[in-house]
Amino acid sequence: MRLAVTGHRPEKIGGYDPMNDVRVALRKEMHTKLIELAPERVVSGMALGIDQDFVSVCLDLRIPFIAAVPFLGQESEWPVESQRLYFALLDKAEKIEYVCEPGYAPWKMQKRNEWMVDWIEEDGRLLAIWDGSSGGTGNCVRYADKLGRKIVRIDPDAVVSGL
Repeated sequence: MRLAVTGHRPEKIGGYDPMNDVRVALRKEMHTKLIELAPERVVSGMALGIDQDFVSVCLDLRIPFIAAVPFLGQESEWPVESQRLYFALLDKAEKIEYVCEPGYAPWKMQKRNEWMVDWIEEDGRLLAIWDGSSGGTGNCVRYADKLGRKIVRIDPDAVVSGL
């Protein structure tokens, strides 16, 4: 079974420190779901926040991942430490898929999301770490729903309330 992930950026999950309580708790939830779902292969959009936290959990569990990068240079405006982590994770990807040509444009993030949902195919799953708000994660979930993909949701608010 193939699995894609979509989720919030750092500002919606406790901040940029990957060791903050919210992100640690969400990684534990992702770990549990990955064991439960037992995917053969996963795909991540490699954005800051959930995408990269998910990849770190996959690496811990030795689950191969594909990096679906919206465009070459996605990281160019990120802080230096974030760029270092990004490249370290990319180095461990089974494959890097650049979905669009280089250069920032907001629509490229949605194109990447659509590529990931299409990649999981009909028998795959979308793991959505999503609070129900509008934005890129919500757009990805709506696209997956429109195609009839199975969606597994982790609500970060519920995880936070359990801390």
